[in-house]
Amino acid sequence: MTKLNTLLQNIAQIPKVEIGHFPTPLEECPRLSEVLGGPRIFIKREDCSGLAFGGNKVRQLTFTIGEAVHQGADTIVHGAASQSNHCRQAAAACGKLGLNCYLRLSRDHKSILQGNLLLDNLTGADIEIVDVPFGTELEKHKYDLAETLKTQGLKPYVIASPRSTALAAVAFTWCITEIYQQQEQLGIEADWIYTSSVGGTQAGLVLGTKVLDMKMKPYACAPIHWEGKIDRIREAGNSAASILNLDTQVSDSDILNTDDYIGSGYGYLTPECIAALRLVANSEGIILDPVYTAKAMACLIDHIKAGKFSKEDVVIFLHTGGTPALFAYNDELTNT
Repeated sequence: MTKLNTLLQNIAQIPKVEIGHFPTPLEECPRLSEVLGGPRIFIKREDCSGLAFGGNKVRQLTFTIGEAVHQGADTIVHGAASQSNHCRQAAAACGKLGLNCYLRLSRDHKSILQGNLLLDNLTGADIEIVDVPFGTELEKHKYDLAETLKTQGLKPYVIASPRSTALAAVAFTWCITEIYQQQEQLGIEADWIYTSSVGGTQAGLVLGTKVLDMKMKPYACAPIHWEGKIDRIREAGNSAASILNLDTQVSDSDILNTDDYIGSGYGYLTPECIAALRLVANSEGIILDPVYTAKAMACLIDHIKAGKFSKEDVVIFLHTGGTPALFAYNDELTNT
């Protein structure tokens, strides 16, 4: 049995729900490559994963909500920033599956009824904007809410790290199996895969490429300053390996991740990310998001201009979605 078949069999044993459109496309971007004078560029379209405008969290929620349903939960509790893509996709998944959804979102500079927050409302989730910082305090708030819901006779499942991050790594190990097969179909062998991540997405890319002995090296652009991010990614990858009964281990040297394109902070745009967003839209008709993928694309563009690749190299860009957030950034995007 091949390593691919063994990995696919192991992934198939994990509880999941069918909520997305998979495999997502792997699309070549010849005009973007031509404009940049760089390598062949392909985009893995996780933004086409279905479910309320799609995104990488649909793949992750396949397993987190899969675990919740397997455990008998009837309610999902989640929370993050006000324009959270993860919360939007979780709320949509709950609507699709007939589960209750409670979202507790941190009040921030984009707590407006637009973008993802508008979509959260349309799904019918129970939403509250709370004056609790995104991070450890909000995680505690979610668990406190779950305890209250239990007293009301509900069976809540809290989406939270580290379990959610480990299952995200499982999800993107699965994504790598798709890319492996799509590369065979296209007759390519990528040198690099770029994305935006400080957690399970990159962990899964690293684990999957190691398990399948792929040439492709994952490189991630952080969207947020996260203390201990290398530890977080390594631990998520190794937890996923344990879940999948794999002997492969992720080490620090496998994790290539930069903070250089964050700008002034999470959710704040940079001139470079706006330029990258416009370039990809103009050259390929593919829309990036302002918080994650546009910053990662700015990183890739910078690396191309710096001569990191030859024209014969092949680079895959993992589009993690997030496009609904664009509509909460109309002022920043139109006044530049």
